[in-house]
Parts: sequence; C-alpha cells; structure tokens
Amino acid sequence: MTLDPQQQKVLEKVRALLAKAESTTFGPEAEQCTAKAQELLSRHRLEGLELGVDAGTGAGPGRRRFVIEAPYVRPKFHLLTGIARANHCETVLHTATDEATIVGYGSDVDAVLVLYTSLLVQGTAAMLAEGSAADRAGRSRTRSFRHAFWLSFGQRIGERLRAATATAEASAATATPGVLPVLARRDALVAEELRNAFGPLRSIRASVSNAAGIDAGRRAAERADLGDRQPLDP
Repeated sequence: MTLDPQQQKVLEKVRALLAKAESTTFGPEAEQCTAKAQELLSRHRLEGLELGVDAGTGAGPGRRRFVIEAPYVRPKFHLLTGIARANHCETVLHTATDEATIVGYGSDVDAVLVLYTSLLVQGTAAMLAEGSAADRAGRSRTRSFRHAFWLSFGQRIGERLRAATATAEASAATATPGVLPVLARRDALVAEELRNAFGPLRSIRASVSNAAGIDAGRRAAERADLGDRQPLDP
C-alpha cells in the first residue's frame, strides 16, 4: 500500500521509538517507548478523523495476511490480537497454514504490524533471557514455560496498549465530541468486513500449565517499552 507523506512520517517516528525499545532489552529505559508509539498512532488516527479523512486507509477496511513464525504460533497470535484490538482491527488465525489475517483500515493495519514486529523482538529477548526451565525432577519444562510466557506477555501488552488508546481517545473526545461516533462507525465496518470475508468464526481457547511462565511473561510485558513517559520530538 502506498502511504501518504504524513502517514509515512508518523510510521518513521514510531519505528524510531520501537528501535530504541528493542535496543534497551528491557532495561530501565525500556519502559519509555511503545506506549508512546501507540499514543502517536492513536493521535494520528484521531487527527485524521477530526479532519474528516482516513489518511492512508483507502475507501474502507481491508485485509492483510501473513505467516506467524513457529514455534508458539497460537500464543503469538494472542499477542497479535491484543495489538490489533488496541488499534481498531480484528484478526483471524488460519490454523492449517500458521497464517493470520488482520482486518481493518489500512493505516491501522500498518500500525499493528509495526508494533507486532517490535514486540515480538522485545518478547523474544525477554523470554530467552529467562533461560531453560525444568521441574524438581530435572525434566525439561522449557516448552510449557515459553508457551505460558507468550500468552501472559500478549495479554498484558494488550491491556497496556488498550489503555494508551483509551487515554488518547478520551482526550480527543473532550476536544472533538464527534470523533467517537466516527470511530464506532469504523469499528462496525471492520466487523462487517470480518463477517463478509470469513463468516462465523470460533474463538481460540488457550490453556497454560506453567505458573512461572505466566509470571515471567507478565513481568516482561510490564517492562516492555511502551513509552508513556518518553517525550516525543516534534
């Protein structure tokens, strides 16, 4: 998709914030950038709505399909879904091919993919830093640990991104009350595109059996660079 200059500029800023997040590998500085990136993306979306345009989105919502790299495809899809819903998109997992489809407006889908790519890097670094896991008998529990890690990481990241989006939208609604109804109409169109493209869908249930992995994933998500205190250069 061809981006307009403003959308390109926003994504360049977002990528710069996320590159900084990735380089910190969850140090103290790593609590400063991804929520700032989410806030920037939300603000750009809202500014477009205030002007009566959907920058870079085309006429309506569409679909983008890509491969989720193994292993831990379903937990990684859980992360993707949390990011997507924070950005007014929906997701579908094609279990036979380990592919996912994101349904949404073009600029929102771009935002989801940029955030997902960075958070996958951040999450992988945190997971590998935890090392291998074993039970008291010395049997490996690394796989169950990492499965639980990704599920917990994705859940907490989704919560944090939705909170950043809600803050931006509440501020915009105060200044421009007409923004929220426009967002609601866009969400309805995304839901309609999802139904038309895929028909009835079933939810994916996930179970975990490793409490240590859950705890590690949530701690990593808390440390993940969401940038809510990082000043943004104009």
